[in-house]
Amino acid sequence: MASNLYNHRNLIRQFAWRDVVTRYKGSYFGMIWSFVTPLMLLAVFSFVFSVIFKSKWGVSPDEGKFQFAMTMFCGMTVFNIFGECISRAPTLILQYPNYVKKVVFPLEILPVAALGSSLINAALSLAILIPAVLLFSHAWPSTIYLFPLVLIPICAFALGFGWFLASMGVFIRDIAQPVSVIVQMLFFISGIFFPPSAIPEEIRSFVQLNPLVGILEDARRTLMWGQYPDWSSLALVTLFSLIVMQLGYLWFMRTKRAFADVI
Repeated sequence: MASNLYNHRNLIRQFAWRDVVTRYKGSYFGMIWSFVTPLMLLAVFSFVFSVIFKSKWGVSPDEGKFQFAMTMFCGMTVFNIFGECISRAPTLILQYPNYVKKVVFPLEILPVAALGSSLINAALSLAILIPAVLLFSHAWPSTIYLFPLVLIPICAFALGFGWFLASMGVFIRDIAQPVSVIVQMLFFISGIFFPPSAIPEEIRSFVQLNPLVGILEDARRTLMWGQYPDWSSLALVTLFSLIVMQLGYLWFMRTKRAFADVI
């Protein structure tokens, strides 16, 4: 798997960048929107949750006024890496029927390119968030260098489920609809809007079976609070995500031979 993807790294890079550029093609401001959109979202979150609701995340007693909005924005940015890939996966192969029927093309790179596009979007959002953290926290988080480690499992999950759903979308066209609903459900139950401590005791263990909850919390620890991730949890989730990624890849490579028969 690794060697195959490495051999096609230039093609993956081209597809990922083309996807980002195509998203803003035809608009007057083009790529400027990729900076303006997250900036506007952060501004709206700050006004609604910090000014109107005066929400607190509960990290520390002297929590800053805009801490809740930035904390939520951080979680949403990391979640969207996964959410965008999974939402697009069921229709990825169907968008390129000529690559299935008429040319010899490494179809397995399409979910990887989708992940690359999501990472670019996340990087643009982080380019807004990190200066905001520095501005309001008045300190550079000492653990920020560990943030990429936290992204490994969420990227692996995105690839594993992305390969599986991209394959299933060829054979079962209706799968895109329930997947969209599931992504929306995960958006609200993965700890974007609330800390794990806010979950009622009787359902906390059940909710925390969702690995995204721990990943988002570790992202905040390393990027915003200067805390180390939960190493045992991160190691376990990373191992599980790599297994999911490998299984998704094997499933895709086994089933792609039949794509041309149904497209």
